[in-house]
Amino acid sequence: MKIIILGAGQVGSTLAQNLLPEDNDITVVDLKDADLRGLQDRMDLKIIKGHAAHPRVLAQAGARDAEMLIAVTNSDEVNMVACQVAYTLFNTPTRIARIRSADLLRHPELFKGEAVPIDKVISPEELITHHVKQLIEVPGALQVVDFAGGKVQLVAARTARSGTLVGNALKNLNVYPGGEVRVAAIFRGEQAIIPDGNTIVRSEDELVFLAARRDIGRVMANLQRVDKPARRVLLAGGGNIGRRLARVLERDHYVKIMERDEASARRLSEELDRAIVLVGDCADQNLLGEENIAHTDVYCALTNDDEANILSSMLAKRMGARRVMTLINRPAYADLIESGTIDVAISPQQITISALLTHLRHGHVVQVHTLRRGAAEAIEVVAHGHENESRVVGRKIEDLDLPSSATVGGVVRGDKFLIPHHDSKILSEDHVILFLTDRSQEREVEKLFQVSVTFI
Repeated sequence: MKIIILGAGQVGSTLAQNLLPEDNDITVVDLKDADLRGLQDRMDLKIIKGHAAHPRVLAQAGARDAEMLIAVTNSDEVNMVACQVAYTLFNTPTRIARIRSADLLRHPELFKGEAVPIDKVISPEELITHHVKQLIEVPGALQVVDFAGGKVQLVAARTARSGTLVGNALKNLNVYPGGEVRVAAIFRGEQAIIPDGNTIVRSEDELVFLAARRDIGRVMANLQRVDKPARRVLLAGGGNIGRRLARVLERDHYVKIMERDEASARRLSEELDRAIVLVGDCADQNLLGEENIAHTDVYCALTNDDEANILSSMLAKRMGARRVMTLINRPAYADLIESGTIDVAISPQQITISALLTHLRHGHVVQVHTLRRGAAEAIEVVAHGHENESRVVGRKIEDLDLPSSATVGGVVRGDKFLIPHHDSKILSEDHVILFLTDRSQEREVEKLFQVSVTFI
């Protein structure tokens, strides 16, 4: 596929890195020569220096022949105009844009019909808000993602000595009669293990498992001491993400939000109904003490400053916060801090990339989620067609020509979540959830689920 990426920042460069191994023809456009040269030094792609919304620059990038344009510059307005130019002048078939402004997103009619021709709008702030909300709802989880419209969840969690499963084989994982759970992978340090029932679970293992939403809490009780549901939440940073999250959480949680800028704090207090808005520095030890940080269930640092987020989170944890989450823009920082003092490192890039990858796949792939900051991938694929048109429909799991790193974690059939066995058959319209420890093999999975051209 010929793809143009507008913006060579962290999201644009990470996206290019994800797409290149799949034999895509990638062109990246940006105004910053240093960013472009850095990309070209690391990857085999074409670079164009210029304004992403200018017709001459898009023509030079090959917009007339491109199958997809992905606008992820730092400007919403540039992204919107670039999609309009690509549609009007070059008839580029698919246009995806990152839009950050809450004011713009409140008017979805802008991106439909005769308005700005964007096929898919990606809002990092909305994605991160949903991501953090799910982590708060599943105490102890490192990552929570939905499949099959939320019927099934994939959860990554680290085991603790207090967990009943530690020191025992996976076959002893106890949910309840009729409950279904599948441990798709275990990460032990940097080693990825595809487990079976006899695999012994160790303390500090990171388990990735699939279960029906209603069963997640019971599974977590096997891995670590069960925490009470989070009620008291302290958010640091009143920007777009902090504001959205406070608005979502204040209905069911006791929420405080800290903002350094007094004018911004005043605006926040006018927008929020129940949340308490505090003016102050999130790294102020006295302020944290005054706000009873020792009895806070979740502290979440969401400012634009990685260093401030890390330091304030470490301070909050030391002062007694039960769980701390930290927004980290630099991937290298995220790898360093997670599993130490800070419980969860939130990567905006990886969350955004997951959403973008979903829309880059063919129609039968309905969800793609990167795991462990890109080390692995979980995919939801619909099995279409009949037995004579498909290489998966009517076949047993053991007969599927899956790539070496892929395992079938679960099947959603109608409203039921099923744990497949080696002799289980895939039926037409099943939602099959697969886990890959080698993301470069994703294209093989996609091809396996394609149907013949005779399928209607």
